[in-house]
Amino acid sequence: MDISIGLEHLLIVSLASFRLTRLIVFDKITEWIRSPFFDEVTEEGEFYLVPKEKGIRKWIGELLNCYWCTGIWSSALLFGLYVYFPIVGIPLAFILSIAAIAACIETVISKLMG
Repeated sequence: MDISIGLEHLLIVSLASFRLTRLIVFDKITEWIRSPFFDEVTEEGEFYLVPKEKGIRKWIGELLNCYWCTGIWSSALLFGLYVYFPIVGIPLAFILSIAAIAACIETVISKLMG
């Protein structure tokens, strides 16, 4: 099987992976995905989320606590969908890529105006 990916496709999937990873690791809307894998800890008035102590929840918590680790799996998922299930993967990659570009533009504008 020939899997060749051009620069434009690489850019689309890369931006999509960036956005999906941030969505999973940081965004409030996906907090419900992360919450079963973390314990809430308060120290000296500061609030922290710490991965569960043992088992699969600890492993997933450690994964979700690491932007780089989640990024690998997000990239693998998106690449697989993009190549093997393009009817789903291509629109998803474009939507996430557009959202990534919009988020970057918003960040730059906020910095310039703030």
